Amino acid sequence: MIYPAIDLKEGQAVRLVQGDFAQKTVVNPDPVAQAELFAQQLPWLHIVDLEGALAGKAINADLIKAIKLKTNSQIQVGGGIRTLTQIEEYLAAGIDRLIIGSAAVKDPVFLKTALARYGEKIAVGIDAKAGKVAVSGWLEVSDQDYLAFAAEVVKLGVATIIYTDISRDGTLTGPNLAHYRALRQVLPHTRLIASGGVSGKSDLMALAQAGLDGAIVGKAYYEGAVTLAELSEVAQNVS
Repeated sequence: MIYPAIDLKEGQAVRLVQGDFAQKTVVNPDPVAQAELFAQQLPWLHIVDLEGALAGKAINADLIKAIKLKTNSQIQVGGGIRTLTQIEEYLAAGIDRLIIGSAAVKDPVFLKTALARYGEKIAVGIDAKAGKVAVSGWLEVSDQDYLAFAAEVVKLGVATIIYTDISRDGTLTGPNLAHYRALRQVLPHTRLIASGGVSGKSDLMALAQAGLDGAIVGKAYYEGAVTLAELSEVAQNVS
């Protein structure tokens, strides 16, 4: 599955480099229009509330709800999801999957409760620097190893993990295939979605060969390294 990415900041679709807010590029001032374009070719959207990730609460929830209303897309959302109330509001708006990131590290009780209530609608986003899990909009790095943490949350019942090597994000330098192969070996039955570094079709095929279930594509699309038609073609050919 290909998940085209829309990262939200100040009401616009933007791209960052390695999570650095100082390296922000507006890719579309109208995120709803961008979502409608993606929806013409691909069934899923990956949406990140960047301001929410920093603030620890949903900042762009209304915009995300508007995107859901305007498209037939299935949508997974991350950024600032720290409470059951926020999860419930998103689910009530029709959002299909919620990504818990920082709170999975900082508040395991919250993660357990969310999993017990909402099951497979809850995914965990693991973002790592040099193999260590980062939180709070990637501003803090914990002492937790990405593989050990992934195995830990899967034991709790997590069915989907989205893994990002922060050093690759927004760089078009290729995904960290070694990390993805290691995750697949440790977690043979977990849905694994790759995020960060994809530079074109060849990287997507390499991820499929490594046993990944999906890939998030952002900068490669926005900079013209891969077209929407090509993304659709890859999704159909490897499904």
